[in-house]
Amino acid sequence: MKDLRNYADKPFIGPLVKKVINFTVSRQASQIASHFNEYLRPEVAFTDSLRNESFKIRHNVYCEELKFEDIKQDGMEKDGFDLHSTHCLIRHRPTGAFAGTVRIVRADSKDQLLPIEKYCIHSISDEKVHPSDFPRHEICEISRLAVPAQFRKRAADKFSGSATGVINEHIYSEKELRCFPFIAVGLYLSAASITLQHGIQHCFVMMEPRLARSLRFVGIPFDQVGPVVEYHGKRAPFYISRELLMNGLSPGFKNMLKSIDKEVNSQFKQHKR
Repeated sequence: MKDLRNYADKPFIGPLVKKVINFTVSRQASQIASHFNEYLRPEVAFTDSLRNESFKIRHNVYCEELKFEDIKQDGMEKDGFDLHSTHCLIRHRPTGAFAGTVRIVRADSKDQLLPIEKYCIHSISDEKVHPSDFPRHEICEISRLAVPAQFRKRAADKFSGSATGVINEHIYSEKELRCFPFIAVGLYLSAASITLQHGIQHCFVMMEPRLARSLRFVGIPFDQVGPVVEYHGKRAPFYISRELLMNGLSPGFKNMLKSIDKEVNSQFKQHKR
């Protein structure tokens, strides 16, 4: 697949090569979506018990493994943003264990800052999209994505960054899309589904540029809106809107989002009863 891309812009054969690449990616994306639905399930953390499970995973990844934060006596990593956040976990259906977590930090009032506004607002370029461009209730930030080590058992996943969803660019290629860490993709799509439930239109995230490239490949087109800065490693601010997401996803991953959205929507309805 990588070799084929060298011919994608050539006259005469370029259009055919692009069709072959798009067909292969779409087919593999459909397989990933089917695999995700069979083995994994998103769970919105509406209860203290589920939120604590999220905090435990974050402590394991951010405090114990990556050492981004200090070890906490209660074994849970929490901060002030959790008070105005919605948390989501991915459960491994066969074992019942949790395979990852992510949170969606909301900003329903001017007193509720996003982490990017509090710590990294200087990193957003003036000419790019900015949180202050939109009504507070329409913006959010995806943060604290974490995948525990037991769900990163493959040799290809044992490298710096895999705990927060990054792929190893030296190992993965387009022809190996089936190896993409779809737990991380599932967490981002679960976050996207939750933002739709909240009526949020605009999302920001601080992430490694290589993760953004990986997500863009599967059709989640985060747009970099500022330079790389030092923030738990080399990260940059990124933005995505609901429109960009829906227009960018391939058919296979749209099916995955549709399945996740159905599950998330059902949980929100049950919670409101």
